[in-house]
Amino acid sequence: MEITGARWSLEGAEAILRLRSLRASGDLDDYWQHHEQRELERNYAAQYANGKIPSLTRPAGPSRRTANRSRLRVVK
Repeated sequence: MEITGARWSLEGAEAILRLRSLRASGDLDDYWQHHEQRELERNYAAQYANGKIPSLTRPAGPSRRTANRSRLRVVK
């Protein structure tokens, strides 16, 4: 925390110390997953019906491939 010229607000310093303690205890990865999930819910899920975010990945399997073949063509 003692970097030359650095100025910390009480809130900023406390946040950094909490992150450092999570890293030191080995819990940072678990916390970060939780943090990202909560951020997703807070920032995005509220904008969708029933709070469910639609999947952005296409379902895998042969049915998807055969369905796309009829619509796709090679352009040179």
